[in-house]
Amino acid sequence: MKIIKTSILALFFLLPFVVADLRVNFYNATCPQAESIIRQVVQKRFATDSSITGALLRMHFHDCFVRGCDASILIDSTKKKSSEKSAGPNLTVRGYELIDEIKKSLEAACPSTVSCADIVTLATRDSVVLAGGPNYAAPTGRRDGLVSNPTDVNLPGPSFSVSQALRSFNVKGMTLNDMVTLLGAHTVGFAHCNFFQDRLSNFQGSGSPDPSMDPALVSKLSTVCAASNNPTTFLDQNTSSTFDNQFYNQILLKRGVLQIDQELASDTSTAGIVSGFASNGVRFSQSFATAMLKMGSLQVLVGNAGEIRKNCRAFNPAKSKN
Repeated sequence: MKIIKTSILALFFLLPFVVADLRVNFYNATCPQAESIIRQVVQKRFATDSSITGALLRMHFHDCFVRGCDASILIDSTKKKSSEKSAGPNLTVRGYELIDEIKKSLEAACPSTVSCADIVTLATRDSVVLAGGPNYAAPTGRRDGLVSNPTDVNLPGPSFSVSQALRSFNVKGMTLNDMVTLLGAHTVGFAHCNFFQDRLSNFQGSGSPDPSMDPALVSKLSTVCAASNNPTTFLDQNTSSTFDNQFYNQILLKRGVLQIDQELASDTSTAGIVSGFASNGVRFSQSFATAMLKMGSLQVLVGNAGEIRKNCRAFNPAKSKN
């Protein structure tokens, strides 16, 4: 089976990455089965929908790059107050029902113990492993946030230049190498046509396709996007369901779907990193594990800060606030 084959290829990294108040096996005493429960639910979903890896990677990124990794993206909007879910960049984020399923199982085993923020982090890691990516020991101990505002959502967009995207990463303390590495998650991602349609026929108002895109890919995607209802396409047109370094090989061949992806291969500041990852899958896997641990530590709430939500979609009643 593909799942077994790709997971055998996954490398295990126990990295010397320490975050204050986060630690590996945080739940060993309070909920020793927590990580196995999360893994089992993710495995069940992956067996029928391997695209869940890309969905969880996107959710994790969209959470951590707003208010830090505090599960604020999971909060549902109400009639009285909108949440991050209603912000434009988050309208196509998916996988929330999987987080709900995991939380339900954890609440049955260990009530009010495992945070939704840690569930997102661990579920994402487990889905990456199932797709053939690196297995890394993820520190836990995050608490869930008490704020979720759509106006806080300011994420790097698909049409950003490398320098524009880098500013967004630098604000979060992330480096150029971190950025190129994390965008490699697109190896298992997909995008709706509205995120790249301008590149197919009217790039930057030129009336022509983006010259940096392979004409064969322009033709293929034009056919895909001619369908109604804003269809999707894989960002890695080669090994779409496998977490590997082929994304970088694809953009070197001018087969990047998103503008920011393609610019990674042509910008002088990032071209060398792209070439290095394209030629060395192990180097990419190691860099990805490190970058995910770094991103997963952004502005985390620990100790007595925040809360442990009973329902990942809603603040606990006693502590909810604007």
